Amino acid sequence: HMFSSFVDAVEYGRIRRMPASFLPPAPNPKPGVVALGDAFNMRHPLTGGGMTVALKDVMIWRELLHSLPNLSDHAKFSKLLEEFNVKRKGTHSFVVNILAQALYELFAATDEHLLQFREACFAYFQLGGVAVSGPIGLLSV
Repeated sequence: HMFSSFVDAVEYGRIRRMPASFLPPAPNPKPGVVALGDAFNMRHPLTGGGMTVALKDVMIWRELLHSLPNLSDHAKFSKLLEEFNVKRKGTHSFVVNILAQALYELFAATDEHLLQFREACFAYFQLGGVAVSGPIGLLSV
């Protein structure tokens, strides 16, 4: 399967160094289904943010489920799912999604200006210290 995709990419000039998948978050209306981390919405693995988001999702659900004594109460569960979606969007997932997509665009760039920006980004990271811990800290929101 991968070989034929590779041959097609070479033949038609569609080789991408870091193919990206981005799946924006959208509420899942299926009763009894809860998706976390990359199962809920994907981001490029460049930042490793899927696991961070999944663990933060678990923390939100841990708090929300205290008010749900019976998992069979679908009406109450649906309300909690809506609350989860709002909390998730406002606390951690958007930061990781934006950073992952921005870094992908930067590192996969072919535009002259973005290539210069990428070189500047690498030079900044080489400074070490806060130049690295600041951006990395955004991933652990």
